[in-house]
Amino acid sequence: MTDPAPRPSLREQVLGLGPHAGAHRVALRASVSLAVPLALLLATERMEWSIFAAFGAFVALYGRNEVAPHRLRLQVTLMAMFVGAVVAGTAVGISEHRAWWVVPGAALVAAVGSYVSDAQRWHPPGPLFLVFAFTACASTPSEVGDLLPALLVSSASAAFSVLVGASGAWWRGRRASSPWAATPRPSDWASVARRHVVRCALGCLLAGTAATALSGPLGIGHPYWAMVAAVVPLVARDWSQQVARGVQRLLGTFGGLLLAAGLLAVELPTPALVAVVIALQGLAELLIGRNYALALVVVTPLALLMVHLVAPTSPRELLVDRAVETLLGVVVGVALGWLTRRPAPRVRPLSA
Repeated sequence: MTDPAPRPSLREQVLGLGPHAGAHRVALRASVSLAVPLALLLATERMEWSIFAAFGAFVALYGRNEVAPHRLRLQVTLMAMFVGAVVAGTAVGISEHRAWWVVPGAALVAAVGSYVSDAQRWHPPGPLFLVFAFTACASTPSEVGDLLPALLVSSASAAFSVLVGASGAWWRGRRASSPWAATPRPSDWASVARRHVVRCALGCLLAGTAATALSGPLGIGHPYWAMVAAVVPLVARDWSQQVARGVQRLLGTFGGLLLAAGLLAVELPTPALVAVVIALQGLAELLIGRNYALALVVVTPLALLMVHLVAPTSPRELLVDRAVETLLGVVVGVALGWLTRRPAPRVRPLSA
C-alpha cells in the first residue's frame, strides 16, 4: 500500500502558487461582465447604482471549469441568488436600525449560500460573495425608491454575465476533446454541508455582533467587512487549511491596503476610477486560483474603490476600517473553525 501524500506545511499553503488553469478566460469574462454595465451607468450618470451592477456581475466568477449547459444552469441559479441578496440588502438599508439588522440577515444568507454551494459544487466554493453583496447593500443607507433600481440593475448585469458565461461555455464545449462529465459528489457531502452552514452562519453572527458593538468605541464604520472576513477561512474543510486561508487574508489585505492608499491618494476622475476597477477585477481573477494572498493585494483596493465610487469616504477611514475589521473577522473565523473541527480519529492499540 502506498503512503499518503505528505500534508503541505503552513508556509507552503500560504505562499505556494497554483497552476494557471486557463485563468485568462475567467479574467476576460469577469472584466467584460463588469465593464459593460459600469460603462452604461457612467454614460447615463447613474454611478450611484454601480454597486448593484458590480454584484450582478459577480455571477461571471462562477463555473470556470464547466461547459454548456452546466454552466448556464449554475449561473442562472446564482443570478437569482445574487439579485435576491442585492434587493434584500437594499431593503435592510432602508431601516434606521440597519447596522444591527444586517447581522442576522448576513447569517441567513451565509447559511443558504453555503448549503447551495455544497449541493451544486460551486467554484469558487462558499457564500463569501453572496454575503459581501447582501452586507454591502444592507450597510448603505437606502430609500424605498432604491428597490426598483436594485432589482433592475442587478438583474440586467447578472443576465449579461450569464450571457457572457454561456458563450464562453459553448466555445469551450466545442473545443473539448471529450464530453464533459460531472464530478461525483463525495458521499459525506450532506454532513459536510451542514457543518459549513453552521460555521458560516455563526461566523457572521459572531463577527458582525462584535464589529457592530465595537464600531463606536473603535470608530470603525464598515462592520460588514468583519463578517465577510470571518467566512473566508470557514469555507475550507480542514482546520490547517482554515488557518492558511486566514493568514492569506491578512497578508493580502495589508499588502492591498498599501496599493489602495496610493490609488485613493491620486483622486482619479470617475471615468479613470471605473477603468482601474475593471482592470483590477480582471487581474484579481488571474491571480485568485494561483495564490489567494496575492489576489487579495488586488481585491482589497478593488473593494475600497467600489465603496468610494458609491459613497466617497475619507481614504484614511476606509483603510483603517478595512484593516481592523479584517483582523477581527479572521480571528473569529479561525477560532470558530478550531472549536468546530472534527475530532481526530482514535487509534486502537495493537493487541498482543
